[in-house]
Amino acid sequence: MSRKFSITRRHTLMTLALACAGMAQGTGHAQGYPDKALTFIVPFAAGSATDQLARALGQSITQQTGQAVVVDNKAGASGMLAAQHVAKAVPDGHTVLITTNTTHAANEHLFKKLSYDPVKDFSPITGLGKGGQVLVVRTQAPYGSVMDLIAAVKKEPGKLSFGSGSSSSRMAGEMFKQLTGADILHVPYKSNPSAVTDLLAGQIDLMITDTATGLPQIQAGKLKALGVSTTQRSTLLPEVPTIAEAGVPGYDMGYWFAAYTPAGTPPQVSQQLRALLVKATQSPAAQAFFTRSGVMAWTSTPEELAQFQAEETAKWGQVIRAAGIAPE
Repeated sequence: MSRKFSITRRHTLMTLALACAGMAQGTGHAQGYPDKALTFIVPFAAGSATDQLARALGQSITQQTGQAVVVDNKAGASGMLAAQHVAKAVPDGHTVLITTNTTHAANEHLFKKLSYDPVKDFSPITGLGKGGQVLVVRTQAPYGSVMDLIAAVKKEPGKLSFGSGSSSSRMAGEMFKQLTGADILHVPYKSNPSAVTDLLAGQIDLMITDTATGLPQIQAGKLKALGVSTTQRSTLLPEVPTIAEAGVPGYDMGYWFAAYTPAGTPPQVSQQLRALLVKATQSPAAQAFFTRSGVMAWTSTPEELAQFQAEETAKWGQVIRAAGIAPE
């Protein structure tokens, strides 16, 4: 991906592309869509929040259309494997990227070169949800609060480590380091569930993970929640303070889900896919996911998603630069 385009120019290109697509409505053939199985490409491992949402949405779309929905987990490379696969797929609406801010807002600031362009290679379809994260340690860890953890880190700088399996999780940890002055080693993983597995095994000391991944371990008594990453407490963990109120003023790091197809998807197909996805977010399976994970359902028009993506890309760039992270 060329990095010479400014966020403003990139958003202008997307807006023009959407407008041109609208004028070309007569060129697509959406009759009978979908006329075969759909494939949802997920950038993270099975069991991740994105995977759980994709499967819930897929179940609803199968019920709506009678067509199967295959969920294909292409974890690794910070979501680049999945994004690249969808960018090169046939733009007929049957290959859909169910993704997050990792691939479409953060990666272009974290890597010098991407194997895909998060704007030019995709047709935005709709937002899907917005959620928060939770700071967790093993239940037996000697930290009863965020301040206890900070004190332990400052007593032995560089001794403790945090894991992350997504850019949201990583940046949540980096922001924690930045705002507290804590020296904590970062350990990357392909997905948050993999990092949680090592956290439970004692290979790392803490992580800030999406609530959908962390909550089952918290409820099972295997992990201890010290704080939530958003500015408001989670309805699923009402007794857990926000990281900001627990002693780190200004802390706020959430994440979002959205759906994209390859650039060039016919407008009629995009419209029908969006309608299916919007209805799917209201299905019992999706609502169950939102309830158990603390994620808020959020849908949008393609134009609204393009604008939101541009704003989020700028925001994530600011956070990453402030954390002193050089592109890899």
